Amino acid sequence: MTSAFIRLTLDRSLPVPLGLQLRGLIAYGIACGEFRVGDRLPSVRDLAGEAGVAPMTVSQVYRDLKHAGLIEGRAGSGTFVARRGGLEGPGERLLAFHRRVDRLIDDGLGLGMAAGDIAGLVAARLSARRSGRAGRRLALVGIFPSATAAYARAVAEALGPAATVEGVTLDELARDPAALRRAGAADLVLVMAHRRRDVAALLPRSRLATISFIPAEATRRALASLDPRARVLAVSRFPEFLPLMRPGVGRFAPHVARVAVALLDDPDLDARLGASDVVVYATGAEAVLDRLPRGAAAIEYRHSPDPGDIDRIVRPLLAEAAAAQEDVA
Repeated sequence: MTSAFIRLTLDRSLPVPLGLQLRGLIAYGIACGEFRVGDRLPSVRDLAGEAGVAPMTVSQVYRDLKHAGLIEGRAGSGTFVARRGGLEGPGERLLAFHRRVDRLIDDGLGLGMAAGDIAGLVAARLSARRSGRAGRRLALVGIFPSATAAYARAVAEALGPAATVEGVTLDELARDPAALRRAGAADLVLVMAHRRRDVAALLPRSRLATISFIPAEATRRALASLDPRARVLAVSRFPEFLPLMRPGVGRFAPHVARVAVALLDDPDLDARLGASDVVVYATGAEAVLDRLPRGAAAIEYRHSPDPGDIDRIVRPLLAEAAAAQEDVA
């Protein structure tokens, strides 16, 4: 399979240093599903030339991202989005589980069973075992309490009775021993790509799975319904998120002529809010709501767990954990 080639565009109109923009574009791009495992990044020389920055700046950003486990260099091939940590180590066991399933299928076919009979038997046995024991326990680690709770609910709804999901923030893991113990006891801990290293430092013995987060449906609908004449201001708490947020807003509201941007700590924020009809604020920048002028609308630029990753990553890992428990039993 040919890897996609990542193109990165820096925005010199943003109040964000170019090196920080570059790091944010890649880190948040991976975390938010813009870039996938195996996608290829430009070489240091090519990116420096295209973006108009010093090669040393690009090299430092690449070093930081490699240290964070987000990208990897391959001798003679270039730099790529790294394999997700949740599929390394546990992924090898997952492949072994797939091989056991293949052997089971071969055994059934060898007994003269039809494919439908094998599938039906497996489904029946799985249903019987689920009814006889509690579901798997998952923890989902986020940054902000309200958003983290919403992420956990979304994953729980997607998985159904197969699992219970508790949301916990990084701050809670660092400060609350009880929260740390609960997360450590989970069968699987779900993390964002750009926060995986932080979580791993707090939960060194836990099984971590990295999943992507995509713009939530409610956010996409709200942006798509904006008046084309609206004066839109996008506000973020994190400067490195702005380079991804502005084009993200533009993608779902391409009919809006111009989207201005600002940081939550911008000293001129009140004046900029006063000149805006709609404020699109990133999760974590809710403080801007207390400063909105009368009549201004607000839209949260909220993300949600990628349903595709729940099916591709989380479900197989849960199945592997269940099979391992049955083997022990």
